[in-house]
Formats: sequence, C-alpha cells, structure tokens
Amino acid sequence: MRIDKLLANMGYGSRKDVKILLKQGVVRIDDELVKDAKRQVNLETERVTVQGEVVEYRPFVYLMMNKPSGVVSATEDKVESTVIELIDPSYAHYELFPVGRLDKDTTGLLLLTNDGAFNHALMSPRKHVDKVYIAEVDGEMTVDDVRRFAEGVELEDGYTTKPARLEVLSRDGRRSTIRLTLSEGKYHQVKRMVAAVGKHVEQLERVQIGPLELDRALAPGEYRELTDSEVDQLIT
Repeated sequence: MRIDKLLANMGYGSRKDVKILLKQGVVRIDDELVKDAKRQVNLETERVTVQGEVVEYRPFVYLMMNKPSGVVSATEDKVESTVIELIDPSYAHYELFPVGRLDKDTTGLLLLTNDGAFNHALMSPRKHVDKVYIAEVDGEMTVDDVRRFAEGVELEDGYTTKPARLEVLSRDGRRSTIRLTLSEGKYHQVKRMVAAVGKHVEQLERVQIGPLELDRALAPGEYRELTDSEVDQLIT
C-alpha cells in the first residue's frame, strides 16, 4: 500500500494533508525518513511512525451501539439526527454505516461498521441471522398468537412472514411484554406482525443479533468496539 493512502485511511487527513506531513519530515518507515508519497509499505514487515507515534493499520471497525429513541439509522439525513452523529469524530475517516436499521423510535442493539462483507453476512435474507426484540404491547398476547407467529403471520399487504418465536413474558389483560425472535427483517416487521393479531406495539427494543447480546453497560447513545471474538461469533 502507498504511504499516502495508508496515512489518509488512518485519519491523518486528505492525500494533500498527508503530502504536507511527508514534506515536513515527520514520517518514517522503520528507520527510513520518507517524503515520497508513492513509497510502498509492506504492512506485515514494516513499521510506520508519524512524529514517533506508531501507525496501527486497521482497515475495518466494528461498533456496538445502544441506539436511543429519536435518531435514525442512517449515515446522513437532511431533517433528522442520525446515529452517525453520536460517534466520536475520530472515527470519521472510517466512513461507518449502520448494519441494517432500527426505526427512529426503536431502541437497542445496533451495529456500525465500514466492512461491507460483514454487513452482508448479517443482513442478507439468505443468511437467516436471528434478531431478538423485547416489546411492550397494548393488548393481551395470547397462546393463539404464539401459534400464529410460529406458523407465519399474514401482513396487511398479503405477505406471510417466516415462522417466528413469540414468548409472552408478562400480561395483565390490558398490556403484554413479549420477546420475539425473527429470522428476517421486513420493514416495520415487529409492529406489523403485532398489528396483524389486533394489538399495538408501544415500545420496541432490539436486544440480540445472532449470538451477540446488547451490552447492558452501554447507556442509550453509548457505543463500544466489538472484541475480536464477538466479530468472529457473528460471521462464523
């Protein structure tokens, strides 16, 4: 990889900014002072430093966010605040994007990355990666609802969902708390499935994607990087 591309990718500025750094004589490959922007770097055997600080090359970043209500799962929006605006600017050069989406008023587990293959592995309909939600429902979810969800629910547009696992965690005749596991991700699917059986979702939180559970140490709007083992669990 060219030295100017490496430094630009690692957040040292634009290619123009990097050329200025190089001219200032603050970039070294091992012990060699480098000023040529075209100089190739072997990332496996050579060490790059800028002003004595080692440059650690990371092509991909994976974040877990506890998405708060009121922000949209998008990289930019002309009207609404986005989840990207919650991320520290030090990550800006990675050009992160949400893996899938959560509705503006839905909270919980949201992944962000710049790795397209990772996104595809989790979101492709062919992969059938389970997503788990906890919902507060206006209305009593019944044993019959559990059966209907297990068989697949016909939505208002005529589409029949894939079988889903519905667990009724609590109910009092007027309200219910449910846990719902889906293997697909149609638009507003949880809300539409609950509406199809005559009830209404009042609050919705995603708590799990595949084997990865939401880190409850994260307050709404907070995030952290996934560990290597967490990334491996999601893509294997």
